[in-house]
Amino acid sequence: MFKSLLIANRGEIACRVIRTARRLGLRTIAVHSDADACGLHVAMADQSVRIGPAPARESYLSIEAILAAARMTGAEAIHPGYGFLSENPAFAEACQAAGIVFVGPPASAIRAMGLKDAAKALMIKAGVPVVPGYFGDDQSPEHLAGEAGRIGYPVLIKAVAGGGGKGMRRVDAAGDFGKALEGAQREAQASFGDARVLVEKYVASPRHIEIQVFADSHGNAVHLFERDCSLQRRHQKVVEEAPAPGMPESLRARMGEAAVTCAKAIGYRGAGTVEFIVDGSKGLTDDGFYFMEMNTRLQVEHPVTEMITGHDLVEWQLRVAAGEKLPVGQDGLRIEGHAVEVRLYAEDPAKGFLPSTGRLARLRLPAAGEHVRVDAGVAEGGEVSMFYDPMIAKVIAWSRTREAALGVLSDALETAEVAGVRTNLGFLVSTLRHQAMIDGHVDTGFIDRHKAALIAVPDGLGEDAVRLAVVHLLLERSRAGTVRTPWDVLDGWRLGGMRQSEMVRLTVGGKPRDVVVQHGPAGWCFAEGDQRLDVSARHVDGDRIEAIFDGRRVTGSVVRSRFQLAVLLRGYNFAVEVHDPLSSAETGTSSGSEIRSPMPGKVTQVLVKAGDRVRKGQALAVLEAMKMEHTLSSPGDHTIKSVPYKAGDQVNEGVVIVSFET
Repeated sequence: MFKSLLIANRGEIACRVIRTARRLGLRTIAVHSDADACGLHVAMADQSVRIGPAPARESYLSIEAILAAARMTGAEAIHPGYGFLSENPAFAEACQAAGIVFVGPPASAIRAMGLKDAAKALMIKAGVPVVPGYFGDDQSPEHLAGEAGRIGYPVLIKAVAGGGGKGMRRVDAAGDFGKALEGAQREAQASFGDARVLVEKYVASPRHIEIQVFADSHGNAVHLFERDCSLQRRHQKVVEEAPAPGMPESLRARMGEAAVTCAKAIGYRGAGTVEFIVDGSKGLTDDGFYFMEMNTRLQVEHPVTEMITGHDLVEWQLRVAAGEKLPVGQDGLRIEGHAVEVRLYAEDPAKGFLPSTGRLARLRLPAAGEHVRVDAGVAEGGEVSMFYDPMIAKVIAWSRTREAALGVLSDALETAEVAGVRTNLGFLVSTLRHQAMIDGHVDTGFIDRHKAALIAVPDGLGEDAVRLAVVHLLLERSRAGTVRTPWDVLDGWRLGGMRQSEMVRLTVGGKPRDVVVQHGPAGWCFAEGDQRLDVSARHVDGDRIEAIFDGRRVTGSVVRSRFQLAVLLRGYNFAVEVHDPLSSAETGTSSGSEIRSPMPGKVTQVLVKAGDRVRKGQALAVLEAMKMEHTLSSPGDHTIKSVPYKAGDQVNEGVVIVSFET
């Protein structure tokens, strides 16, 4: 085994690799861009090296910078993590040429699976079933449209060099094909430097089921069963679980055999995932699965496989890369229980899941234990930047049954607290507790079908958040006073009369809320209009608040930043503004005469100019943030007044992108 390991990645996967490497006694070396100089993975490693500025192409995607860091630190091996250079055959070859062990498959295997069209052709030759489609070289719009018509709508346009849903478009009718093709090619070029696409049949009620494979350099190959990754949003995985709900043993065996065949056909070594699309319209049947692609690296969702098999896949990677044999054969692998993973993202479900950036003023993740695992990539006080994927952490739960695992995970997520950015915490809890999810009725359309229910805030929770904000202000004031005499007690007591009443003024969702507080000997009475509520409260576990509202217990936290309160309650983050008596006026909102950037990002396209007449819904500009495109559309029929930015400009959240004549 080599003695030192450089991790050519960042965030939670870098931290996860460091943990296993440290357990094996390896010296760990982190690399970082300027944006990650204070990152958690940097703090965890034995040594760290700056490799460039924040943009990935100048740091984490720079082969030269990473190899220079390896030479400078004497690293004997490099683990690429996932994303960035993990599936770049040139990087694997460069490591080999430099005499450094690449913890991954041979460059030839990466290259064989790197292009979806060539990979499908190879799988057809190996006898692995594939989805009907066009995977040829003719990329003219006319030819691609003709092939789509031959295949039959609906079809999927997919980037040849793609992954993660980038460069992918579903097309339901011939008239929509041209526009969808342009968007897919543009996104593919921006994400992968390759605009080529393939066209394939869209499978009804599709389930995304993948097989974890592993091979060594001694001719041994095994599969570690399946993962169901069907719950997706915009082709990005949201919930992953293992084993797949309703998976028959016969289908598990067939898919496992097909995945191992795939690995052997390309001379694979190390960890890989063979992804299949499964037709779920008639249930899971032995002949209803098709090869999609092979990811020639470790997957984000690998922890669910580790939790049901009891094996550390990163340790397997390191041992195989060092020339050792696989520790067990196929007969020695067993499924124990059920595991479910969610990805906690800095994004706002209420605003179309737009990425949210900022400093993590509060980050308290679920407590790890026998049934709960947390793989985090940031710490409290860290920053979620616009330059990289907005994942904060992965939270994984295991139990003997699927229903129990879902319950363990949803309960754990409700204990998490994040302030400083918006997150999908509440959305994840709602997803895990949705009856269709519990019943196992999952496919890739699940989130779109149930989106309204999954995004909705549970009844009464918003009102509890407002009351908790008032309680926080009252407790905060009491904490601020040092009680030396009865006159220091801030309970509204007055000589010869009733205790004092006061008005607490808040702003919630842009609307004022006035709460009258009557101080009592054991708490307060809150009054809004005709409503009355008896309230008592105390701090528990440091600064968490336990409140009793008319006999009902509510526990949450409040994080304050001057006049802004973030109320953290059951996985949700409610924004409450405290009235500033020194403020001369309330801040107004946009009158609709302009379009502002909903997030920090890069302008990739400007589609209009001053003087243009535009229609309602017409695309005006395209922003790219955290590797995804977002189109800004006109809210009505207008004449363009000005367009301050051009393609390639970096913009902050809230700046005016387009203004209209009034």
